[in-house]
Amino acid sequence: MFRLAIAVSVIDRIAMSNAIIRAIGTLFANFCKLLFPNCSIIRFIMYLCIGNSVMYEQEFQGDVLYMMFYAVVAALNLVACCYLLFRRANAIAPDITSSVRLRRWTAAFFAFMTLSHLWYMPSIYLTSSDDRMLCYLVGGMLDCMTTFPLAIVILFTMLQDRRHPLWTAWVMVAPPVVMMALNIVNHSEALVPTFNLYLLLLGIGLIIYIVRATRQYGRWLRDNYADLEHKEVWQSIVVLTVIMLGFGIYTSEIGGLANKYIVQVNNILLICYLLWRVETLSDLSISQTQELPMEAEDDSLAVQTDTGEDEDDTGSLSIRNRSALPLGLSKNIGPLLKKCCEEPQLYLQYDLSIFKLATQIGINRSYLSKHFALQGISYNDYINGLRIQHFINLYHEAAEAQQPITVKQLAYQSGFRSYSTFNAAFKQSMGMTATEWMNNVAE
Repeated sequence: MFRLAIAVSVIDRIAMSNAIIRAIGTLFANFCKLLFPNCSIIRFIMYLCIGNSVMYEQEFQGDVLYMMFYAVVAALNLVACCYLLFRRANAIAPDITSSVRLRRWTAAFFAFMTLSHLWYMPSIYLTSSDDRMLCYLVGGMLDCMTTFPLAIVILFTMLQDRRHPLWTAWVMVAPPVVMMALNIVNHSEALVPTFNLYLLLLGIGLIIYIVRATRQYGRWLRDNYADLEHKEVWQSIVVLTVIMLGFGIYTSEIGGLANKYIVQVNNILLICYLLWRVETLSDLSISQTQELPMEAEDDSLAVQTDTGEDEDDTGSLSIRNRSALPLGLSKNIGPLLKKCCEEPQLYLQYDLSIFKLATQIGINRSYLSKHFALQGISYNDYINGLRIQHFINLYHEAAEAQQPITVKQLAYQSGFRSYSTFNAAFKQSMGMTATEWMNNVAE
């Protein structure tokens, strides 16, 4: 009896709250009607704020479970936005310094995803087909102005090899914004098929561009960094595919309520992925220190070059420029590398970038990059080669001393932080895994 009394009390409070909300909504509706008696946009705002009480009774209560789920997803977007804006340290990867620029753009994306849930809310319980069409058209136009371009900006910001022009994201979505605006003015869905076709073509074009840009970014990483952990962004292709899949389901009318659930689940997955990606992607602008100029008093290294042909816009050497480094300078860089990197075992330092190594040697980074290009290797190949040779030396020393040998421990002592990275580098250099090599040596 006591539990029943509590349940009745809770129901009464909910009913009273609904009555108060409907009363406020009625007052607001009457006020809007006095100011703008024939404005359909005001009708939309009324539905957005409170909705019609009759439709609330008849429609909303039938989809109460979905409405609760819808509100939870909206709240998750808001929480993710606040987390990225106000939390300074990383919770997922505390030892990683993430990009502030990427955090802010992603927070903006989550903020507008929260607002997107608000301006689509009337579609859940509107009964009039005209009103529901207006809701979808306005929501589609607002999405094209905010969430769509922000998703593109996030992908561009992940690629840190150069500053991509972010304004192009809004240029890409300008045509669908115009289409949706014309549909709203004409109260028609005549341009919706063209709108969907444009989004499909835009998605295909973006996937092609991101694949190309990610491969270019990977080459840039190998030319400038010894350790690629928390720097590679091939997952950007995956997240773009997920986004386009989710929006593809969103633009279709297949599945009814199941369609809506799938879109919300896709939103949750997107929140989880972006939070993980933002917090595990290192800010590479910190490691890109200013290059040292050539020392004029050092005759062996003071060589005049055309800086306009040193590198392309991604920081990686083009084939045309690989021969731009004078032969004498290349011969001098070799002994410097042996003296300043190989003999003091500088290659064992984790996250040793080409910027740091060039500073240690005292030469321009572009000259050092050209030196490795003339050798037919990348900077990453050079450092990993030294680490693998160090691993081999450690193995032989441990075998002679008859000490217990653990491949993972020797890999960490050789400068690798990731065992999977060590295995890949060892197999690329030796043509077999470390375990297979050790078995061959033991035999």
